[in-house]
Amino acid sequence: MTLLAVERIKLFTTRSPLWCTLAALAVTIGFAALLAGVDTENLPTIASTQFGMNFGLMVIMVMATLAITTEYRFGTIRATFQAVPNRSATLLAKTTVVALFAGIVGELAAFGAVGISKLIQSGADLGINTAFEWRATAGVGLVYALAAVVSVAVGTLVRHSAGAVSLTLIYVLLVESLVALIPNVGDDIQKWMPFYVVNKFLTGDPDITNRAITEGPPPSLSTLSPWAALAYFAGFAVVMLIIALFTANKRDA
Repeated sequence: MTLLAVERIKLFTTRSPLWCTLAALAVTIGFAALLAGVDTENLPTIASTQFGMNFGLMVIMVMATLAITTEYRFGTIRATFQAVPNRSATLLAKTTVVALFAGIVGELAAFGAVGISKLIQSGADLGINTAFEWRATAGVGLVYALAAVVSVAVGTLVRHSAGAVSLTLIYVLLVESLVALIPNVGDDIQKWMPFYVVNKFLTGDPDITNRAITEGPPPSLSTLSPWAALAYFAGFAVVMLIIALFTANKRDA
């Protein structure tokens, strides 16, 4: 509990978490408000309110990455490791605090987007009743939390803020999309990409159309159930964290 309290104090005594939180909420809720206000011909749905979720996710991943890289930048990680020689425990505490915070921001963003859409378009049916609707809103916090774990792991491995942030954003925004361009095997490889897969948990399908998969290619990763897709993404996050912990224990701070 002491380690968790220390990491909580560290997180909230820097400015980046505050600004990243405000940016994530603004972009997610802002996109929902924009769509609800501009598209007057079509009433918003639960799916459309979450259009800005991926943009908010990018901001939260930057925040999570900076939570660890700033410690390496200013050398505070050395003092932390001297006070607590168990590096794994320290990094796990930091990861837990950052992931919980990211999850809370995700929930606020998701439900805030629904709320602002209902406020602008009062006639829209935005009741959260089905399993899909609950995943598309409450599930955002789970995805944000797991993505934060991945980001902390990348930050621990790279240690430099600019490099870690660039690597994280380039992978999520470009690499998984460009993989599909590889001749013959690109589409098959893309189905295993973690962020591509976790889209299915939130949207019902990796291509973000939310259409049911009734026909298509032979059984593959694309036919995973939404919760299996989340489990796959969680497994990826755990593997990344294990690699980061192993690396942090093997090298100098």
